[in-house]
Formats: sequence, structure tokens, C-alpha cells
Amino acid sequence: MTKLKGKTALVTGGSKGIGYGIAESLLKEGMNVAITSRRQEAADEAAARLSKIGSGKVTAIAADVRDFDAQKKAVVKTLEAFGHLDVLIANAGLGHFAPITELTVQQWNDTIDTNLTGVFYSLKAAVDALIQSKGYFISIASLAGTNFFAGGSAYNASKFGLVGFSQAVMLDLRDAGVKCSVIMPGSVASHFNDHTPNPADAWKIQPEDLGQMVVDLLKMPARTLPSKIEVRPGQPPKK
Repeated sequence: MTKLKGKTALVTGGSKGIGYGIAESLLKEGMNVAITSRRQEAADEAAARLSKIGSGKVTAIAADVRDFDAQKKAVVKTLEAFGHLDVLIANAGLGHFAPITELTVQQWNDTIDTNLTGVFYSLKAAVDALIQSKGYFISIASLAGTNFFAGGSAYNASKFGLVGFSQAVMLDLRDAGVKCSVIMPGSVASHFNDHTPNPADAWKIQPEDLGQMVVDLLKMPARTLPSKIEVRPGQPPKK
């Protein structure tokens, strides 16, 4: 997929943070982008800003990744807007962090349903369109998908699972001409868990850095597939 202009991407959780940074980078390449958010208002506000970037078009869709029907509708709306779907970026995610003695059943379910089952729903809804276009599926996991830590049982489980899911579907889909990669970032200056990015985050990976990484993946020759990518800040502060 070396030529990106005119291609179409669907980015879940694209109204802010990493998803927004990826959408921004794709639009600069002349791609058309559909972004989703749980709230239509948030999606519309982000789309209004993104529409001023690049030559591609953007559409906003309200869709909760925990709802399979909502994901199917998001794909239909993307196809109605742009005629085809070439790239799915499964980015939407959240985190609840607590020792197992304090982690609630609802927090566990929210984490697994969003970070793991939600990605399955997104890909399941889009897979036929991606096979038709010989497209690309990229999931946004985390270094928490390979490095476990105290208080991270739900988050670690979701991201370890997402890495395994992404690598398995890579094997499922490559004979159909669909590429699959999982990106595993460390600390990112994003809105994750209601954090507001600020100047103190300058050392962290920036959303636009991951956007550039996605662009680079999409431009790789068809014969080459970076299937699992770990990404760390270049110079984290010394403790």
C-alpha cells in the first residue's frame, strides 16, 4: 500500500490522543478517515479540526467498541462515505489499575471488553471489507502487553491478550493479502485515563510519532511485514 492518497481508514477512538494523532497523519497523506468515539459530539468536534488538515476527507461516527452492532454500523457508514475500507486502526482503549484485592468486577469487565473484545468486534465487523481491498489491520496495544506490573492485572491481561490476538489474526489473514501489525507503545503524551497532556510530557512518545509510524507501516513494500513493534521513549527521565 505504498500510495496512500485516496485510501480510506477507520480509526476507533479517534477523537483524541493516539487515535487523533494517527488520523491527522493519515489525512496529511491524502487519505480519507472515519473516526469513532463513544459520543457523537466528541467525534464531531475532532472531525471539525481534522477537516482542516491535508487533502483527505473525514467523517465522524458515534460507536462504542464494546457493542458489535455499533462496530458493524461504523463500517457501513465508512463504506457509504468513501466507498471502500483499506485500513482499520483499532486504537480505542482504557485502563483500570488496582491490586486484585481492590479491582472490581466492573473494572475488569470494562477493561477486557474495551481493550480486547472491542478489538475483536472492530476487526470482525471490518474483515470482509479489508479482504476485498487487501488492506491493513493495525492494533494499538502497549508495552504492558509484554511487561507485567503490580496493580495491572486487568490491563496486562487485556494487552497480553491483544498482542496474542493480533499475531494470530496476522497468520489468519496474510494469505488473503491483508497485513496485520500490532504497535506496543510505552509512555505516550495522550489523554489516556483522563490525563491532560502538558509540557512535562515532552519526553514521552507523542501521538504524531505513532501517526508517522502507522504511515511508515502502510508504505512498506507488500513483501515486508513488521508484525509486532515495541516503541519506547528515547530518553526517559532518570528516577
